[in-house]
Amino acid sequence: MEFVPAPAVHRVLCADCGTPIVPNSANLCVACLRNSVDITEGIPKQASVSYCRNCERFLSPPSTWTIAQPESKELLAICLKKLKGLNKVRLTDAHFIWTEPHSKRLRISLTIQKEVLTNTILEQVFEIEYLVQYGQCPDCAKLAAKNTWKALVQVRQKVPHKRTFLFLEQLILKHGAQKDTISVKEVRDGLDFFYSSRSHAVKMVEFLNGVVPVRSKASEQLLSTDTHTNTANFKYTYSVEIIPICKDDLVCIPPKLARQLSNISPLTICVRVGNSLHLLDPATLQVCELTAPVYWRSPFESLASVTDLVEFTVLDVEPTGATRGKWVLADAQVALSGAFRSHTEDTMDFDTAMSTQIFHTRTHLGGILQPGDAAMGYFLTNANYNSDDFAALPAHRVPDIVLVKKAYPNRRKKNKPRAWKLRSMAKEAGEEGETGGARGGGPHGRARREEGRGGLRADVKMGAGSGLAGGKTRRRPQHAMDVDESAMQEDVVPEAVPGAAGEDEEEEEPDFPDVKLDELLEDFDEMTLEEA
Repeated sequence: MEFVPAPAVHRVLCADCGTPIVPNSANLCVACLRNSVDITEGIPKQASVSYCRNCERFLSPPSTWTIAQPESKELLAICLKKLKGLNKVRLTDAHFIWTEPHSKRLRISLTIQKEVLTNTILEQVFEIEYLVQYGQCPDCAKLAAKNTWKALVQVRQKVPHKRTFLFLEQLILKHGAQKDTISVKEVRDGLDFFYSSRSHAVKMVEFLNGVVPVRSKASEQLLSTDTHTNTANFKYTYSVEIIPICKDDLVCIPPKLARQLSNISPLTICVRVGNSLHLLDPATLQVCELTAPVYWRSPFESLASVTDLVEFTVLDVEPTGATRGKWVLADAQVALSGAFRSHTEDTMDFDTAMSTQIFHTRTHLGGILQPGDAAMGYFLTNANYNSDDFAALPAHRVPDIVLVKKAYPNRRKKNKPRAWKLRSMAKEAGEEGETGGARGGGPHGRARREEGRGGLRADVKMGAGSGLAGGKTRRRPQHAMDVDESAMQEDVVPEAVPGAAGEDEEEEEPDFPDVKLDELLEDFDEMTLEEA
């Protein structure tokens, strides 16, 4: 094979330093070209970015506040927008240089290219330092000043307890529907949500329509107007009313409406509250769904709520064979709890006869009730309801007892503290006259809120949709001495407590509803735990 030499490379001397270089249009080497031409001219080497410490957002020019993590793409884009003169060069690379988090400095390395002479492109790498200036965004400025809200959502439910609102609060926290609120105020019959934008309030109303049966009404108030520019400033208020029927309530449907709902029996139990009510006839297992528009056309109230439940003892259960989902129809014999205990001489004959009487009823709890269990139900024989629809029912269609749910007396006696708790929103107290009384604040209101929390914790189905947080655990000091805890427990002899032995001997209910570990760990990543 014949050797072919490479073409000779002609070189010339640099016009400034005399270094041999490949010929170019400027006849200058790279070092001399950089010394004579600065392509970073017009680009500032120092700049500043505004940061709001309250909401942790950066100002994205001209007037947008954006959430950006340190050394993220969003923060890099905000920093590049602050630079003038980048439109005259070609940006090829940009990245952060690490700085101390508390230094209030951001350093960015930029690589740019620019054509300096004919067919001569120069590339240069340089750094820019940003000073993080603390400021306050308009939203936080409005939050600091009072009565600067733009939209208000008033959520109300006229019931004497807080069960529905506690469940609704957990749904709001789980889906993050409260993130746009300026503040939340607790008033007599519900909650007030304040927003800085009308769109956020409309989004909240749509969320409430999807999780609970409500009706809403909008109104607006004119604050100021400008006739020259034809602009006006309004405050918007949305009134949202929740149907005053809760889970496990006894309901008597008006006869006309009952015929429309697949001719169901008027005496029903509310078994579920979603964006509609699910009513169950415990005698036939017939279920109907009552939507909010249908209810508000002919509204009615519940006959009794969970505060009117009476504890019964199940004597016998005989399933009939009919089932519907998890419900099993059964004939049951029940008596009042403690019916066959010895009575004193002062007890009236009527009360003694009523307490020792055995009642026959038909229930939908045939799948979970066993002889000897305790159940909660409504004692219709000994009740007086102020309802025309209930009074119009034939006597043979009104049962003596309506069982609602199974009770767990052994668990209630032990009263063990739970290792978890319900999350709660930060709420402000209403003004004088808005709170107080039995429904809102005061000792009665606090007692009913705690009662509602207990019902929500025990309800597995409602707890599955709510936000649960792990309780506080005992932490060891950093330099604590390692001790064999099992040996210490063997040495310590507990003091004798009267009645404690009897409680320990009582066995746990095997089907007691409890919260699973997966639900407690659902928000575990959001928690900040320090290393012990």
